[in-house]
Amino acid sequence: MTTTQTITHTGRIGDSAQRPDGTLKVTGQFAYSSDLWMDGMLWGATLRSPHPSARIRSVDIGPALAVPGVHAVLTKDDVPGLNAYGLDHADQPVLAADVVRYQGEPVALVAADHPETARLAAERIVVDYEPLPPVTDAMLAVGHISWDTPGQTGVPRVHPEGNLVRHVKIRKGDPDPQADVVITGEYEVGMQDQAFLGPESGLAVPAEDGGVDLYVATQWLHVDQRQICIALGLGPEKVRLTLAGVGGAFGGREDLSMHVHACLLALHTGKPVKIVYNRTESFLGHVHRHPARMRYQHGVLRDGTIVYVRASIYLDGGAYTSSTPAVVANAGTMGIGPYDVPNVRVDCYGAFTNNPPCGAMRGFGTVQAAFAYEAQLDRIAAELGLDPVDIRCRNAMREGSRMTTGQLVDSAAPVDELLRRVQALPLPPPVDPTQLDLREQPGGVSNTTHGEGVRRGVGYAVAFKNVGFSEGFDDYSTARVRLEVVGGEPVVTVHTAAAEVGQGLTTVIQQIVRTELGVENVVLAPADTQIGNGGSTSASRQTYVTGGAVKAACELVRGEVFDIAQTCYGRAVRDLHLVDGKVISPAEGGIGSLADLLIGTPVERTIEWRHRPTYPLDPETGRADAHVQYAFAAHRAVVDVDTELGLVKVVALDCVQDVGKAINPQAVRGQIYGGALQGLGLALMEEIVTTDGIVRNASFTDYLIPTVLDAPPMQVEILEYADPHAPYGLRGVGEPPTISAGPAILAALRNATGLPLTRIPVRPEHLIGSVGR
Repeated sequence: MTTTQTITHTGRIGDSAQRPDGTLKVTGQFAYSSDLWMDGMLWGATLRSPHPSARIRSVDIGPALAVPGVHAVLTKDDVPGLNAYGLDHADQPVLAADVVRYQGEPVALVAADHPETARLAAERIVVDYEPLPPVTDAMLAVGHISWDTPGQTGVPRVHPEGNLVRHVKIRKGDPDPQADVVITGEYEVGMQDQAFLGPESGLAVPAEDGGVDLYVATQWLHVDQRQICIALGLGPEKVRLTLAGVGGAFGGREDLSMHVHACLLALHTGKPVKIVYNRTESFLGHVHRHPARMRYQHGVLRDGTIVYVRASIYLDGGAYTSSTPAVVANAGTMGIGPYDVPNVRVDCYGAFTNNPPCGAMRGFGTVQAAFAYEAQLDRIAAELGLDPVDIRCRNAMREGSRMTTGQLVDSAAPVDELLRRVQALPLPPPVDPTQLDLREQPGGVSNTTHGEGVRRGVGYAVAFKNVGFSEGFDDYSTARVRLEVVGGEPVVTVHTAAAEVGQGLTTVIQQIVRTELGVENVVLAPADTQIGNGGSTSASRQTYVTGGAVKAACELVRGEVFDIAQTCYGRAVRDLHLVDGKVISPAEGGIGSLADLLIGTPVERTIEWRHRPTYPLDPETGRADAHVQYAFAAHRAVVDVDTELGLVKVVALDCVQDVGKAINPQAVRGQIYGGALQGLGLALMEEIVTTDGIVRNASFTDYLIPTVLDAPPMQVEILEYADPHAPYGLRGVGEPPTISAGPAILAALRNATGLPLTRIPVRPEHLIGSVGR
């Protein structure tokens, strides 16, 4: 269960090093959490509510217990600790007690000797529900009958304390500014799913000490552990987590899913218990991207200078808190985009509803806002007869700018350069009607068009994203680095709790170690809770924070090795280096090999590493140095649109992004490609459709995601303007391309059709004549 993996010759900082897990994954040999197995294990299944809002009158587990092969059936009465969990606010029941607040809420658990037996038994549990009217409108939920207008909405309370999760207010400059031209728009973003391919899964194993060992696919081992301990009524020494193979995450594994349930069943039965969700259960069992409704007003001068922005943003958090407070803060503090605007008034609300719970997803609040503010920039350009790139560059943030929160942007912010560079990339050639290839037309080989009614459009967007956790959160990572001689060769073992979820962290750690210690043989110990917290694999933070921790631990180890070398050499030697397993000095030459210096003397250091501090937002003005770092990306999209059928072909989706330092250039490109494709998905096809709180498309048959046939050619240019505050000058990479890709596609669609298109994802009916919105 806890095997180590030795990888050699994967390069140093700045190399396009090969991923150690890459070959295993593409050949189907990689072990994911759903592949876990132990002899004698049981299978767990979950009974979920069919109602988005209901009162539970009674639960009869007798029929389930009567099924042969069933070992346990558990309800809320079997939760030994607190029947609640949550990332920061424990408001979500482990198993529903008196009420259910969303379709799919867990009500009971079954353990059986076969997965189908467990599911059959779960279906036989009899629950008497009293359905209640669901709350499904975020604006009405917080008591607004229209934009920022309080009124008597008559909406029930989802939670006893009310339906408002958080209201972030940003206030900057003159509250009553004047402008030559005022542009107002209303926008809507649908609910996007992370759509990771590996379903929620894990294996819980009861231990002799009365505790439990959980092997699970997750993004944040220690926060999972904390929540599980509270629910089980056990201390952290009794609840041990080890990261299992993760089949994608994108924020959807930051909250608990089957974690506590598997542990409860394992402790109750005394046997290992494995739970694997099917696809429908996965859609119901994890958080999604917050749907949004937004109203923006921009006041500008006739030369295109933005005088003020007023924005109202409503984010639907669904039934429980999850990470909604932080998502609201991101949408609010970055809600006007990477632009210098002297006068700002932003109100961002997060609401409880009886829709599916929403939480972390790549871009984390900024995706929704970017769609609105970038649409506004295009409308301003059209109104004033200006080039859409020119107007963005005229108002672009730069190093030395002040955020709407008052925070100084104290590292590179090359917004205008990103736009100019992406604008300068070669455009795809125009379609030659005499050489028509159906594969390159909207609709593809379905033969829906031979070029009739097809129009081409080009659009631009730029966006930015904070990196790391904000608002005073104690954001750190722990790393242990051990250098020793094994079999006559120096070996470095690195232990962190940081989750590799497909982003390439294991490769980066090895590159850092080889750069800092000059040792090729690097062993990565399994990520688990036996080492200190590594924080979440989210917020584009792991290379920055865990990379920073590994780098700092390596520096301490290197310093001690130099002390040992100088002691052995008999005198102090300046300017020592570790190269290819040897301590050398430019002046003195070779001082000694690690194999000789460290015989019987391993060197090990453990360090907690933190970035510079951040501070909470002022509740009335939003002023604070709330964020650590910002990352920037710009996209240009080229689309062909069949205006008669509403079909779209994304012809090109080009990107220029500043990454500070490309630790692994090929991996950086991979992140940009993948992030851009998720932005394309939200723009054109991805949406969880709900009716009165009921999910209508909980499958990959009906929830569409881009495939390789939807992936357009992408020219990618990487800039490296070092951030002086970050290890190696790096910036987080993973989220910015998701933020700017979708708005660029929408801009291109508007350019092709002349339609306003104020809702995403855009559907075919939106692109046909006056139906477009």
